[in-house]
Amino acid sequence: MTEPRPEQPRIGVDEWVASAEERRQRSFAGRLEEAIDRAPAAAKLVVFALPFALFPFFTDSEYVTQVGIDTLIYVLLALGLNVAVGWVGLLDLGFVAFFGLGAYLYAALASEYAGRHWEAQFAVPVIAVAVAATGFLVGLPSRRLVGDYLAIVTLFFLQIWLVVLVNASFTRGPNGIADIYPLKLFGREIVSLEGYYYVTFAAFVLIVSFLYLLDRSRTGRAWRALREDELAAELMTMPVNRLKLMAFAVGAGIAGIAGALYAPQQGAVFPANFDIVLLITVYAMVVLGGAGSIVGVTVGAVLINASLEALRDPDDASWLFYLAIVLALILLMRPRWLPVAVLAATAVFGLAVHELAEQVRPSLVAGTTFGTARVDELVDSWVLLPEGAIGQDGLPAGALARLAYVGLVAAMLGLTLIRSRLWRAVALVPVLYLGACVWENVLVAQPAVARFVLIGAMLVALMAVRPQGLLGKQRVEIV
Repeated sequence: MTEPRPEQPRIGVDEWVASAEERRQRSFAGRLEEAIDRAPAAAKLVVFALPFALFPFFTDSEYVTQVGIDTLIYVLLALGLNVAVGWVGLLDLGFVAFFGLGAYLYAALASEYAGRHWEAQFAVPVIAVAVAATGFLVGLPSRRLVGDYLAIVTLFFLQIWLVVLVNASFTRGPNGIADIYPLKLFGREIVSLEGYYYVTFAAFVLIVSFLYLLDRSRTGRAWRALREDELAAELMTMPVNRLKLMAFAVGAGIAGIAGALYAPQQGAVFPANFDIVLLITVYAMVVLGGAGSIVGVTVGAVLINASLEALRDPDDASWLFYLAIVLALILLMRPRWLPVAVLAATAVFGLAVHELAEQVRPSLVAGTTFGTARVDELVDSWVLLPEGAIGQDGLPAGALARLAYVGLVAAMLGLTLIRSRLWRAVALVPVLYLGACVWENVLVAQPAVARFVLIGAMLVALMAVRPQGLLGKQRVEIV
């Protein structure tokens, strides 16, 4: 039997892993990552936090400042969830309950309903410890569970929490607590949005610094070992159960701090603020950015929240929709000429279908789109717009538009079954045109639905190309 040549990659042999690592280090991304690792921790923190610190100087809009505050709250939630999900590998579906507990505890310490007004330097640490202790207690019965079983138990905890919020008298039921006092810090009340922004920013800097040091500590290394192989970690005498409980407590404590900052800024808390939709959104941020990466989950939170806000306005949503399609084709399709050919073929295909429909059945192109952006005006004479597709209230009316939406979902699923790159590109042309028709007839008229549909599509596309997320590290496994 002939021995393999030394330069050949050999799966399962150390030299193969070493050669892969050597190629990665020679790449631009590898050199950049190495330079970042060599930089001092303080310098990395300054560079990381500087865009957030300068953000209020670039806007005088209260709405944009409010978006910045909401983004920082989402970042704190993503960082807290990343401890359990990204570092330890625990599928915690009850995480949002800790956020709600922190908000309601602040309402119990500083509201007209409670009859007291604790200052933030006392209330926030107390809330963080109390919520962390709750996370520890929730982790006790589930410390021996993994995977789906852990997800079911933690989801059950979230449902219990929501039932208590809606039915308990001390939470005022579905009406919530609406008379929460402003944040009071060292005798000074914070009433401006800029003040709340910088308080939340200060909490963000402290939590990121804490997590950075924790990630590089003995506990952080043990958490990562537990994530990779729980059995191997236990055989190496690591206290697996205690490490899980610590992860639950730390993540819950961060969520409690986020809730304690969220409640006074909003001035009220309601059960609807802490539902499954919020849980899915925070998970999407962690998955998009890259589970296990502090920078990654922060970037994921910023991108997701910015996208959701942009999609509130139909004009911005239309530009984002078409721009996302073009960028996705350019980034995902190879060779480089293929996305250009697909876009050109889609344009020609649309013109042909529109002209044919106008000759055969003019009512298929007699309607108008709900979108008012320039891009909507450009595609108005290109996509099919059945007469009556948009009703007087701006909502889609007509079975044809809804049928097209179902057909688009089926067509996208069918694309995944095509193995040939050429035939997949050919099939993509009518799918893209159908997507434009569905957008102009259905989704642009319903921003609330379109927001989550587009975010979901973006995540699916990303997971197909880069399963570890934007900034997550790819795992190399030897089989």
